[in-house]
Amino acid sequence: MTKTIRVGERTHADLAKLKGEDESFDDVISRLLEDRRDAIREGAGYWSGDDAETAREKVQEMKEEVGGRWSS
Repeated sequence: MTKTIRVGERTHADLAKLKGEDESFDDVISRLLEDRRDAIREGAGYWSGDDAETAREKVQEMKEEVGGRWSS
């Protein structure tokens, strides 16, 4: 089943920049979501023995890696 979603022009442009020649927009979104899941899984153990400051730094790194707008 196919669903239609609305995205703003900026979001569309950002996705288009990330889209490979043989990729659909669905492929791009799926890849980005999987990358995000992987980054979250990798970060799950950061807080086991680290102090609070190190944990905050790791959270910030993860946010920069998987969140926000893409540049270029």
